Amino acid sequence: MNNSAKARAAARLAAVQALYQHEMEATRLVSLLDEFHMHRLGAEIEDAHYAEAEVAFFDDIVKGVLARLPEIDALISDKLAEGWKLARLDKTMLQILRAGTYELLARADVPTGTAINEYLDVAHAFFNEREAKFVNGVLDAVAKVVR
Repeated sequence: MNNSAKARAAARLAAVQALYQHEMEATRLVSLLDEFHMHRLGAEIEDAHYAEAEVAFFDDIVKGVLARLPEIDALISDKLAEGWKLARLDKTMLQILRAGTYELLARADVPTGTAINEYLDVAHAFFNEREAKFVNGVLDAVAKVVR
């Protein structure tokens, strides 16, 4: 993986974390972006170095998801198994699906397979194989609608 791809992968992971924080604490967008710019992206926290993230890409995902939340949530809801609601999803899982859906919707510059595989990698950071397959299935179904 080249540095540009690593920077985008780091931006995706950070975007999911920022969206999770926004979901849990209702942090204002300006404060949220500022906190991540100052303290998380490429920072060193307790000796753990965070990979340099592509800041503009991170900002686009976070702002884009929040700006298009009703549309994104409707697309995800439509692809969940019957009887499943967004509220039933793990909060981290929901942010992974939201970020992935946004990227499929709005980032034509990112190939479909790349977007899906990148969010599979993010899912593997938090979940086991079963949940990762769920992310793959939902994002693949969303891609068929929006691409």
